[in-house]
Amino acid sequence: MKIFNYIMGGLFVISAALQYNDPDPYVWITIYGVAALLAYMNIVGKHDRISHLGILLACIIYGFTLVFKKDGVISWFSDHDAESLVQSMKATKPWIENAREFGGLLIIAIFLIINLLNQKRRTATN
Repeated sequence: MKIFNYIMGGLFVISAALQYNDPDPYVWITIYGVAALLAYMNIVGKHDRISHLGILLACIIYGFTLVFKKDGVISWFSDHDAESLVQSMKATKPWIENAREFGGLLIIAIFLIINLLNQKRRTATN
């Protein structure tokens, strides 16, 4: 699991660094920074279940807002035919940014769930 956390922590640091040109950089630098911090905590053996659950809950709540907002993920999928997310972001296409942000939250949520399940397995065997 340490290798997994090293890889994910590195990816979260890179993701945080790439947010400088985002429309809301401070939000996303913080989100990816916290995910990187949790990866570091897992690496050094300071797994904190409460922090993992709290950040997971925040990701789920924020993710739901991105799914159901006017130009959110549902709009991207149904009204815009799941338009490519790798094109450049334009102010006239906010559904692309919202779908990308949802993807980032989904990756963080999966990372947290994997670490929570691993920690549960480890405490069950001890």
